[in-house]
Amino acid sequence: MPLLIVVIGILALLLLIMGLKLNTFISLIIVSFGVALLLGMPMEEIVKSIEAGLGGTLGHLALIFGLGAMLGRLIADSGGAQRIAMTLVNKFGEKNIQWAVVAASFIIGIALFFEVGLVLLIPIVFAISKELKVSILYLGIPMAAALSVTHGFLPPHPGPTVIAGEYGANIGEVLLYGFIIAIPSVILAGPLFTKLARKIVPDSFVKTGNIASLGEQKVFKLEDTPGFGISVFTAILPVILMSIATIITLLQETMGIEDTSLLAIIRFIGDASVAMLLSLLVAVYTMGLARNIPMKTVMASCTTAITQIGMMLLIIGGGGAFKQVLINGGVGDYVADLFKEASLSPILLAWMIAAILRISLGSATVAALTTAGLVIPILGQSDVNLALVVLATGAGSLIASHVNDAGFWMFKEYFGLSMRETFATWTLLETIISVAGLAFTMLLSLLV
Repeated sequence: MPLLIVVIGILALLLLIMGLKLNTFISLIIVSFGVALLLGMPMEEIVKSIEAGLGGTLGHLALIFGLGAMLGRLIADSGGAQRIAMTLVNKFGEKNIQWAVVAASFIIGIALFFEVGLVLLIPIVFAISKELKVSILYLGIPMAAALSVTHGFLPPHPGPTVIAGEYGANIGEVLLYGFIIAIPSVILAGPLFTKLARKIVPDSFVKTGNIASLGEQKVFKLEDTPGFGISVFTAILPVILMSIATIITLLQETMGIEDTSLLAIIRFIGDASVAMLLSLLVAVYTMGLARNIPMKTVMASCTTAITQIGMMLLIIGGGGAFKQVLINGGVGDYVADLFKEASLSPILLAWMIAAILRISLGSATVAALTTAGLVIPILGQSDVNLALVVLATGAGSLIASHVNDAGFWMFKEYFGLSMRETFATWTLLETIISVAGLAFTMLLSLLV
């Protein structure tokens, strides 16, 4: 019965969002109330559960997400992202242009959220395509693969960050293991998959695309942008800080090193929130003040970044509310009992639930959060590495993007593809990332 109520809730969510075109956040809150009532939760507990879910989720995420959005916007508005892309293109050369696009998109994807990275990189891809006379899709698939992989696996992106918080996983470990999984996944879904896509839908590789809807793009003269080294350093500084703290902590645990004040300071600096704040302050200088850009202009970029993520934060909060209703309403415990005797790995189970919800709901973040509500009670029965469950959930939440996902339509319109061509490129690309992510996570689980 609890699972039937969850299915009814998901169908209601689809009806509200796709049928009635209701805002996703409002739809999530309505469904949260409805599911809570159907689960028989006491009325006085329903509002408390929804508020706790929304507040608890955003309490962990808002700081990292907000600071990350500002950091990415400063790198984009200063021309740092353009400098990274064009320098790598020049260094790799025409013969290895796909790998240049992968490297540039991966570095930029760490700092910029998926939609922002897509809007920023597509005009650059179009310009390179025109200059080198190669297909835009030949460059577009590796670009989209790199952006999608960073979005699904690497903090400070919302999915892995919020799920790490929900599962109680070490965010540094998620980042470290995320890199190990992300690199082979992006190679498979990017340059290698492009060869297969060319055979499946050859006509799509002669399309010219259309980016008129992006409006006039700010293009910098390369000499007016920050240097390549400082741009890359600024973009990946949060990753460096979090990774150092995680590696040192793992070494300390493995070698039994006694705790000291220095190690405590390193852990403090490597905390996701502190790392993001320090990185933002560095970016204010390197991308702004060091280049004689007034503080007022720099802060205007930060304000724009926050304005753009306001609704996304609410949607994530709404997903957290739905997740909490599932836990407090007993659905999570019901699922835990269901799989108590089964030998199914929590990693595989998390991926399967996230994949089903992703196909149903469209939103990767909402799918991942709803998965948390069903999987958290199971984690108490297992000694599985929580960082790997985070990555499996992230992988499942990327699978089979189709007509209920905004990314599907963005890719289709920008590259001028038909529905069939979009399914054969974008949807298949996302599925490869998802399945590869699961496979590499399962392999990693044998070692850690």
